Amino acid sequence: MSYLSNFSNTAQSNVKTAPSVITPGKTYQYVDNGEPMRGGMKDVYFGPDKSYVVAFYRDKQDFNSRERLKKLVTQYYDSFFNREGGDYFKELYCWPTDMVEVDGKVGLIVPAYNKNFFFKKGYATSEGIKGKEKQGLWFASAKFRNKQFALRLDESELGNWLSYFQICVKIARGVKRLHSAGLAHSDLSYKNVLIDPTSKSATIIDIDGLVVPGLYPPDVIGTADFIAPEVLATKHLNLRDPNRKHANRTTDLHAMAVMIYMYLLYRHPLKGGKVNSLDTEQDDLLSMGEKALFIEHPTDTSNRPKLDQISKSALPWADVSKLPYTITGPYLKALFDQAFITGLHEPNQRPNADMWEQSLLKTTDLMQPCSNAHCDQKWFVFDNSASPKCPFCGTPVKGTLPVLDLYYQFKPSVWKPENHRLMVYNNQYLFQWHVNRNVVRNEKLTAEQKVPVGYFTFFKDKWVLVNQKLTSLKDLTEDKEIPVNTMVDLTDGKKLLLSNEEGGRVVMITIANK
Repeated sequence: MSYLSNFSNTAQSNVKTAPSVITPGKTYQYVDNGEPMRGGMKDVYFGPDKSYVVAFYRDKQDFNSRERLKKLVTQYYDSFFNREGGDYFKELYCWPTDMVEVDGKVGLIVPAYNKNFFFKKGYATSEGIKGKEKQGLWFASAKFRNKQFALRLDESELGNWLSYFQICVKIARGVKRLHSAGLAHSDLSYKNVLIDPTSKSATIIDIDGLVVPGLYPPDVIGTADFIAPEVLATKHLNLRDPNRKHANRTTDLHAMAVMIYMYLLYRHPLKGGKVNSLDTEQDDLLSMGEKALFIEHPTDTSNRPKLDQISKSALPWADVSKLPYTITGPYLKALFDQAFITGLHEPNQRPNADMWEQSLLKTTDLMQPCSNAHCDQKWFVFDNSASPKCPFCGTPVKGTLPVLDLYYQFKPSVWKPENHRLMVYNNQYLFQWHVNRNVVRNEKLTAEQKVPVGYFTFFKDKWVLVNQKLTSLKDLTEDKEIPVNTMVDLTDGKKLLLSNEEGGRVVMITIANK
């Protein structure tokens, strides 16, 4: 819902007061100029300093709804934010902080969005959306980044390909945290997630629809494009029919997978060229519901996009032969298969949010900067080929590429591969989460754990690792310690012990593109 659009602070504005339902005696002011912003279910007013909004439900809220909202701003708020890691999630959710009531109308106090979630420029050719909030829709569609399209976004708003991986990590963390608390969002979509590619940030909004299974049922079936197939396939059934499927944790997992696919590939995973009915409405229902089929299914190609039916503004992204989903790397390819093939019609088979988070993070370790200064995407995932090149602009990689495969100690003197590798590029950093498998790269990292412990650089015609903080770095191949503030050459077949502490890893170096 658009909380922060079209606000005009006129001299005639009336400042009114709304008392808290939760804390006796506490009140909030809001500006009522007779023209509230209207969302799907709520009328929204700004506080006088615009630091919060008051969102009143137009319909009367029954006992169950009121109890859910009370829990949302008390018990759930406390469990999410008043504990370790709470500050991280305050930025990730636009979470209501209090509940108010005026003349029988229930409302929520919701913090205003951070200013980076509003377009500074918007379109490249006009100011039509300047100041509007950055709904994910603008960034998940190919046409808004196509240089031939009149209403394309300004380059300063778009970020680069790596930005979207980092944004998707945050979305996965947000969903993981909700699910770990036994909650489901119920309406995850690019309308309810604001993103900013320039600061690599995201915030999940419309939290007031949270579902608590068995306690608080969903208010909605979801947003078109993101509704799970089983929900669409059974929506004709009576609301109380036991066979009807409702929004829950597994439908969130479908919506999140669709969102990640769209943010990385700027196309919808199920909207292809297959016609399931000549009736347009029925075709949409079948194609996204009962007959849903992944457009890049490896054996059933009947839903491949038909290029002669696609707008030129959607190219090259709509061409799955030119930019297949495999360009996102092996970890995400496996999860997209699980989400859109194995789990498309089997909800319990869908990958969970933690799997997405870990696979996205491992994929960022496979990324290389494109050497073409004019490349739109700026980054790509190394594909392990003999002659690697950027899939977006076709620029080949120049020079050698060190690849570091991570190994962990399975038992004394037995080291096993982690299925995790780190691609080296000039001024790439090494972090504690690479060095030690007991340091998990998640929202609980301390400030100290975020400081690099070394960096890679191309020095005097060879690749080296400069040790900044590692006290037990050792070149196992040469049987030589590498003290802090010295460097070690990266050569083909070399083994390095990054740490001799418990959980410390060994890396095996391969030099690619020789």
